[in-house]
Amino acid sequence: MLMIHIKKYYETITNQEIPTNRYNSLEISPVHIHKNKKCHKDAILALGDEIVNHIRGDQMVPVGYSSDAVSETVAAEH
Repeated sequence: MLMIHIKKYYETITNQEIPTNRYNSLEISPVHIHKNKKCHKDAILALGDEIVNHIRGDQMVPVGYSSDAVSETVAAEH
């Protein structure tokens, strides 16, 4: 169920639908308690793989890091 929530959260914040053809073809969901553990494991792995591959394919712009922006002082809380 957590993977489904992750998928829905990502789709909500990005307004992009994650295609889950492989997961859907397995015809199993978290509420199918009559299915065996192997079926659920295969479904979780397929869904996770599809989510990760979609996110990787988004071509997000990396955030640059400059050492000039680092302050030499350290804050300490007492």
